[in-house]
Amino acid sequence: MNLFLRLFYVLLSSFFRPRLAVGKSVSEISMLTMPNDLDINLHVNNGRYLTLCDLSRVDVFIRTGLARVMIRQGWMPIIAEHTMTYRKSLGMFKKFKATLEITHWDEKYFFMTHRFSVNGTIIADGTSKGVVKGKQGVVPPDAVIAAVLAANGGAVLR
Repeated sequence: MNLFLRLFYVLLSSFFRPRLAVGKSVSEISMLTMPNDLDINLHVNNGRYLTLCDLSRVDVFIRTGLARVMIRQGWMPIIAEHTMTYRKSLGMFKKFKATLEITHWDEKYFFMTHRFSVNGTIIADGTSKGVVKGKQGVVPPDAVIAAVLAANGGAVLR
């Protein structure tokens, strides 16, 4: 249930946050760890970090306008690879920031970095690469960006 509540929170709050430029952009979300985020060692479960990264991507999709384009085009975002390095424990009821930065792209993949921090101290960080997939297969990132720009009236949103 906590994940649905967080998803609804991100979905709603993203509409009221400043728009992000399509392409290279940075999202930062503040959250609080909950009991169901923890494993038997009473720190955030490694799999939960990946789910929290998903929430950061949802924020970027909405704030850039990509979510609207993906729905209209029937596209789906897919993570092809993800790595994380866990530096410190993140315990129960800890306030933290999840930061996602889209750093670059090539002919197929978008590349992202993820950082989790508490009071400026990095708790975990990692990278991922993802694609946008349509009915005909992977949509090249340049085509994704062009579609979002077109949907935004050609303007780079900030």
